[in-house]
Amino acid sequence: MSAKLNLKEICILRLSAIGDVCHAVAAVQAIQRQHPKAAITWVIGKVEAMLLADLPGVELVIFDKKQGKLAYQQLKQRFKGRQFDVLLHMQVALRANFAAACIPAKVKVGFDWHRAKEAHSLFINKKIKPQHEPHVLDGFFAFAHCLGVTQSAVEWQMPYQDTDEAWAKQQLSEWSKVFVIAPAASKKERNWLPERYAVLADYAQTKGFKVVLSGGPTQMEQELAAQIIEHSQADILNLVGHTTLKQLLCVLKHADLVLAPDTGPAHMAVTVGTPVIGLYAHSNPKRTGPYLYQEYVVEVYHQNIEQQCGKPAAQLPWGKRAKGADLMEQITVESVLSMFEHVVQKEQLLNE
Repeated sequence: MSAKLNLKEICILRLSAIGDVCHAVAAVQAIQRQHPKAAITWVIGKVEAMLLADLPGVELVIFDKKQGKLAYQQLKQRFKGRQFDVLLHMQVALRANFAAACIPAKVKVGFDWHRAKEAHSLFINKKIKPQHEPHVLDGFFAFAHCLGVTQSAVEWQMPYQDTDEAWAKQQLSEWSKVFVIAPAASKKERNWLPERYAVLADYAQTKGFKVVLSGGPTQMEQELAAQIIEHSQADILNLVGHTTLKQLLCVLKHADLVLAPDTGPAHMAVTVGTPVIGLYAHSNPKRTGPYLYQEYVVEVYHQNIEQQCGKPAAQLPWGKRAKGADLMEQITVESVLSMFEHVVQKEQLLNE
């Protein structure tokens, strides 16, 4: 599609998850800069919409997968009588493909053959260009390129209210340096060990940082936070389960450094410019790591994927995951402490 096209209505389809919609925001806002007069509608998951509510210039339409067939019926009804110039179908999951069938659009752009799964190609009539080992964010930017966007610096304008930021500032007001640990991923096997998080918390406190735990209200997250606190000697501020997504975004914004495994808050931190030390064992950090802070990743993915498959990651299908319940144990305290020191020193130099 040409950049000269007069696009009036654009629909984005990306339902989940938090990290992925953070990546997608950068592409969507690049499209807005290219087509400032176009109306943009984003079909998105219920939880993800809580983070992106009031995204400037974007109409959010919530697709609640828990409603089953009703969710598709509501989507059809919502768009009855409308016709989008283009649908950017940014998700290959089967439920997203069925959702795409409910969205009326002249052109439906999806992933290339290599990345299309679960009958994705049946629900589109145009494909993005193939890419060589792209980060997830770069994959989304390929959709923007179809609309004439030429990628330059990646930028975000994340939505939050003054009250959200005021709340975060109030929680952190007593400290000049803040170290946030977002310890929980969506799957327990991707979490680092609580006693090792505790060592980092203790060390950060000796370096003058206030340590903050962040996360959602699930039992797994609450238990992990309690275990970290039990093993730590630091005076930890536990915000796990006590923030909205927008409040958490603002906490991350006003932090100096974040430590996290492969989890949404790591990518939220990137959107607000806070450095992230990412811990990776199961997925390739070159594909899913903190986009602006790839050099701060501590990973054992590459050694594990080669051991399991007999080939290095470069010779395997892009996105191939390593398997195992105990892979994160291979990430040593010493390697993360070393990265902590490296990041602190480098960020100090950059801010001088």
